[in-house]
Amino acid sequence: MPTLNQYAPRTARRWGWLWRVTIWTLMGFFLLNVVFMILTVVVDSVATRWFGTLLPEGFTLRWYAQAWNEFQLSHILIVTLEVVASVVTLSILLGVPAAYALARAKFPGKRLVMLLILIPMLVPSVTYGIPMATAFYQAGVGGTLLGVILANLVPALPFVILVMTPFIEQIDPSLESAARIFGARTFQYFRFVLMPLLVPGMLAAGLLVLVRTIGLFELTFFTAGPDSQTLVVALYYAVFSSGVRAPQAIDAMAMMYMAITLIWVLIALKFVSPTQLVSRVKEAPREA
Repeated sequence: MPTLNQYAPRTARRWGWLWRVTIWTLMGFFLLNVVFMILTVVVDSVATRWFGTLLPEGFTLRWYAQAWNEFQLSHILIVTLEVVASVVTLSILLGVPAAYALARAKFPGKRLVMLLILIPMLVPSVTYGIPMATAFYQAGVGGTLLGVILANLVPALPFVILVMTPFIEQIDPSLESAARIFGARTFQYFRFVLMPLLVPGMLAAGLLVLVRTIGLFELTFFTAGPDSQTLVVALYYAVFSSGVRAPQAIDAMAMMYMAITLIWVLIALKFVSPTQLVSRVKEAPREA
């Protein structure tokens, strides 16, 4: 006669199978909803009229030209490019030396310092975005391109430090000692030894900051003026004024924003392995 212990593995397998089916069903339902929402925007951006029917009455590309002209997307794209390039450059120039100092220095309270640096990434942007925007307007940089760059730099700099600190910790410190022994100065060591080793991490951090800056809305919205709006903020204003503009033109603008963001995400995923950036690889100690 079978005992209770003999039925336990069979019951566990059934519950495990049921759990996997439930998870995959929920994931499939969620992904299906996302796909249908995106398809709705895609179809509406090329539709002439679409009211109460399965498919539009006709298709056209004139909404893309109308969105380009009405929303002044050429100027907005230039501003977006200026903001992204400035934020990526400044975050790399400031974040890499800070990450190197944190990776090499040993002092009491190091974890606390790292926590303070990462606060802009840990708390919602709204909590510090409104006071920061108020301070920017009082200082005269609110509503300007400089204000938008500085606002986007606040979360980008800790992100670079978070990515580069474990990356630098994997570099053997004995390389610096060897370079000193052979007479290399600080600049020579940085240029010929350290920089080639840091380039992959800098490229990865820069690409991720680029993608993050393109989609950052709250801080840009708080500090942007009429002539310093990025693409995501301009898209928000377009949706907000949808009562006076054709919804197809707004969907066309959303498709252009989606395409630009997707291109940069694909580029980032080609060069970046996210699982390797956020984890610290430690070698096992060698036995003497």
